[in-house]
Amino acid sequence: MARSFLFLSLLLPVLASAAPSTADASAPVRRLALLVGVNDGGPGRAKLRYAVTDARSFAQVLGELGGVQPQDQLMMLEGDRAALEAALTRFKAMISAAKGTGARTEALIYYSGHSDEEGLLLHQDRYGYRELRKTLEQLPADVRIAILDSCASGTLARQKGGVRRPAFLVDTSTAVRGHAILTSSSEDEVSQESDRIGGSFFTHNLVSGLRGAADATGDGKVTLHEAYQFAFHETLARTERTRAGAQHPAYDIELAGTGELVMTDLRGTSAVLVVGDDVDGRLYVRDEPGRLVVELNKLSGRATELALQPGRYTVMRESRGASSRAELVVGEGGRTLLADRAFVGVTGELTAMRGGAPVAGGVGPAFVEPGPTGPNHRFLNLGLFPKLQTNDWLSRGDVSNNLSVSLGVGSMARLEGAALALGANLTPGPVRGVQMSIGGNVAGSAVGGAQLAVGGNWASGPVEGVQAAVGLNVARQGGLMGQLAVGANVSNTSAAGTQMAVGSSWVEGDFDGYQASVGLSMVRGHLSGMQMGGVSYAASATGAQLSLVNVGGDVTGMQLGIINVAGKMNGLQLGIVNVANDLESGVPVGLLSIVRNGQFHVEVFGSDVNFSNLSLKVGSQHLYTTLVAGVGSLPGSRGPSHWTLGLGIGGHVPVTDRFFFDVDAVSSNVFLWDQGFDDNRMLHQARLQFGFQLASRLAIVAGPTFNLLHTTDSEPAGKVSRFAASTQKEFSFWPGVQAGLRI
Repeated sequence: MARSFLFLSLLLPVLASAAPSTADASAPVRRLALLVGVNDGGPGRAKLRYAVTDARSFAQVLGELGGVQPQDQLMMLEGDRAALEAALTRFKAMISAAKGTGARTEALIYYSGHSDEEGLLLHQDRYGYRELRKTLEQLPADVRIAILDSCASGTLARQKGGVRRPAFLVDTSTAVRGHAILTSSSEDEVSQESDRIGGSFFTHNLVSGLRGAADATGDGKVTLHEAYQFAFHETLARTERTRAGAQHPAYDIELAGTGELVMTDLRGTSAVLVVGDDVDGRLYVRDEPGRLVVELNKLSGRATELALQPGRYTVMRESRGASSRAELVVGEGGRTLLADRAFVGVTGELTAMRGGAPVAGGVGPAFVEPGPTGPNHRFLNLGLFPKLQTNDWLSRGDVSNNLSVSLGVGSMARLEGAALALGANLTPGPVRGVQMSIGGNVAGSAVGGAQLAVGGNWASGPVEGVQAAVGLNVARQGGLMGQLAVGANVSNTSAAGTQMAVGSSWVEGDFDGYQASVGLSMVRGHLSGMQMGGVSYAASATGAQLSLVNVGGDVTGMQLGIINVAGKMNGLQLGIVNVANDLESGVPVGLLSIVRNGQFHVEVFGSDVNFSNLSLKVGSQHLYTTLVAGVGSLPGSRGPSHWTLGLGIGGHVPVTDRFFFDVDAVSSNVFLWDQGFDDNRMLHQARLQFGFQLASRLAIVAGPTFNLLHTTDSEPAGKVSRFAASTQKEFSFWPGVQAGLRI
């Protein structure tokens, strides 16, 4: 499946001198990365499927092997031009802060999405190549790398008209000047994404190379030159027969200097898969949820080391027209050898799963194996416990079933039907049907149907159907599409789908879908979708949090609840109390809205209604809520005759650095001084307030008001202002004035 996708990578001028010093060689290195993924290129362009996936995959390999710490990684997904500009500004500030520590800084920007001959396309907006080049040149880093995976950006490489030269990358002991531009195709070609690999060809091959497939020297390090060469040849080979045609990656380099920039270091990784020197053929390495992690064409005669996360993997091989398969576990802190003897021939057809797994945009297993037939398949299993069942009495080894019925615990190698048990169902293979038990259900890998239990459900692989339990649901390795529980839902890694619980719903990684619970809804990674419940928390969110208490890190969308708290808010906060550390383009609406970079003012003023008033204004830069209390006295009174307490909402409009005006509406209860809270009058005011800033925390404020006083029980409204006429009607209105100081 083709899409316009083009890889462009450029190293821009390095600020270090051409002659390295001792200080440069010994300075610590700090690498920072901005990852941008945008599927929507605007009207008239097909929405991409894997731009966001590519950005996350590239971010993952940088975090695991590329030396980019979590605090030095900034992600922007599905944003427009304004969001990109804000991310670039924040990224520049991060680099400046790192530069201040004395470290040598390396800045990397990755973009995946649509573009044309003029620039990047983000929803309805365009970010031009001239702007991009200028922004990159202004980054205060020693080394600057930009990787653009989008179509037609070969135009940018063509602008400079450079000359191709040999290796151009740098390490910490070498300084260079100049830039390099790499593109995944020529200026008149399109780049492509694929359902089979769950991403773009070039980014997929680049990530595979960075995990070790590109380590041509076998030194345990992958340079950018090695990674690019690997991606060049693999992309060309894999696109020659596609409908859109072959991609021809190219580059334009203008650099002075020597040395190579190490992009990933495999020597310090926690788990290594060593593909033995006797293995040859095209290899597809998939993790337990079925995502394609690494793809490479392995030649015999030399071992290849791949840095992976600890876990269970399946390696499919195409070699000399035959297909074979190996399964293995890559342990923590160890080196796992994959030898030729580990592969077992399969008769299934090699096929591509279109659409892929919902967790991270990956694809399902590449091989579709034949159904359960042969001596290790029995339609029916009857028994009490493992070793006391027909699976063990009538067959040797692991047995798959279509139907299993057990009074205690039923055990089968694979289920493609239904299993019923009073105790528990134990199925280490995929479940493509229904497991029902009073105790618990366990599936060692994927669940394609439903698990129903009073006790709990456990799936160490993805759940693509429904898990329902009174006790607990657990999906340890993501892929979730449905969990229902009275107790709690837990997913230890990224997930997608629906979690619903009376107790709590918990996802350790990213979550894409709907999460609801009476207790706590928790996403420790990025939420794309909706949260509902008593308390909702997401480390970052794009969507909606609809709970009594909502807490989020970087939130784009809406928070609706009694209390809303956000680190950075882009959208709407609607609640009684709203709190935000940074409100970029959001609006807080509530009784009390506190924004760190917004308004927090105390005003002392007099008016025609009250001789003394005190008000508090809090909110964003342009929208605020105000609490107002005052004491007034009418002519002839020996002391205070009444007091007021009110609440209002308004807008703040800065005109110049010193001059501003506020416009708001305030409703107050009016109480007689000697009768406490026993009164029936309401005062509504429309206020226009002009201000002049005398100092940073002191301003003069004054302006006109329009006032309406009425009663709630049809009694005469009376009089509370010197400007109002006494009346026997139940309402009275008049123009007024107020003036005072803002602190």
